[in-house]
Amino acid sequence: MAKASKLALLQEILESAESSIRSAKQILLDLGAKKNDLSEKYEKSAKDLGTSDSPEGKIIEGVFNGQDMIGPDKKNYPVPANYASKSKLIPGDVLKLTILDDGSFIYKQIGPTERKTVVGILTQEDGQFKVMSEAKAYKVLLASVTYFRAEVGDKVTLIVPGNEESDWGAIENVLPKTDSDEDLNTF
Repeated sequence: MAKASKLALLQEILESAESSIRSAKQILLDLGAKKNDLSEKYEKSAKDLGTSDSPEGKIIEGVFNGQDMIGPDKKNYPVPANYASKSKLIPGDVLKLTILDDGSFIYKQIGPTERKTVVGILTQEDGQFKVMSEAKAYKVLLASVTYFRAEVGDKVTLIVPGNEESDWGAIENVLPKTDSDEDLNTF
């Protein structure tokens, strides 16, 4: 079998497996299983944080959920994807947002959550980049993918929360391709 047809077959098998997993998850939801929603957990954590006024502007502390900061008022504050990627923010990190008098937002990480590093393969599904690691898919920000010039199929190191489940992670680095990686493309 030619290399191109083997790759096409492998792609078809992976798409079928992903479809089966989505169907199984939907059946679980239909049977009454609880949806894995971490937003409630982050809202509870953020509730204990505060807001205050300073000479620079209004200060709001909150918890990063993978894309936004959830404040003590349960509002989502948009975190620039470039800042989240560059700072390697992960869900559970505590942030301080200063809203200046001119309306500018300035974020600062003030309480990193416990971290662990995993290795996985970068994939893309329905326009969302993910890293498949340890039989789990972690969503990653497009800004991280472009910053590291990563491509689908690259092996990456990913930072994820160390003491809790998460749907999101932060790309730490793209691992260099090795001869053994090339061997994967020959089956």
